[in-house]
Amino acid sequence: MNLNFQNVLAYWPDFLSGAALTLRLSLLAMLIGTAIAIPCAWARADGPRWLRRIIGAYVELIRNTPLLIQIYIVFFGLPGLGLRLSADTAALVALALNVGAYATEIIRAGIQSISRGQIEAGRALGLRGPQIFRLVVLRPALKAIYPALTSQFIILMLYSSLVSVISANDLSSVANHIQSVTFRSFEVYILVTAIYFVLSSAMSAGFALIYRRFIHYPSR
Repeated sequence: MNLNFQNVLAYWPDFLSGAALTLRLSLLAMLIGTAIAIPCAWARADGPRWLRRIIGAYVELIRNTPLLIQIYIVFFGLPGLGLRLSADTAALVALALNVGAYATEIIRAGIQSISRGQIEAGRALGLRGPQIFRLVVLRPALKAIYPALTSQFIILMLYSSLVSVISANDLSSVANHIQSVTFRSFEVYILVTAIYFVLSSAMSAGFALIYRRFIHYPSR
């Protein structure tokens, strides 16, 4: 086999555009998923029974079904209910709901690792519920769960390649298009593999920097 990257590299702007969308989609899904997960984790750890059951059903449904099927339901199923989303928006919704469920369980484990004594001490100091959660519970819990949570975020970025099935213009979708034009499958997917590796390595380095700067060491 003779490798020839010349024709493939001619499409480097498309590769960059796809990589940028993959990264943007993943980061937005992480932010939205975390915003979903934090209140869900708190409610599941210390909320009323009926709310714990609803959130538990959401978590179990997401964790026990394939992400691909979830993408299909959001993109192809919601229009049957009158809600039609673009491919990129549907991809974002599906990824955010998926990572939100996994992050809920990770954050809940961190919350439950905080002793009741610390919470009672916060109440004794006159802190209110939201203040206790933010200062006494969430910050110490974040240090414990940070590695697992960021690993889940990196997995999300890699799994985002599945959104190409609904024609979202991510890196995998761009690669499939370029392969169909150039017929250089091996070269295209070698390059895409390298790009995903760079993205995941960059995210790992970024998360490690955040940990050292803001989490591992106390704020001054």
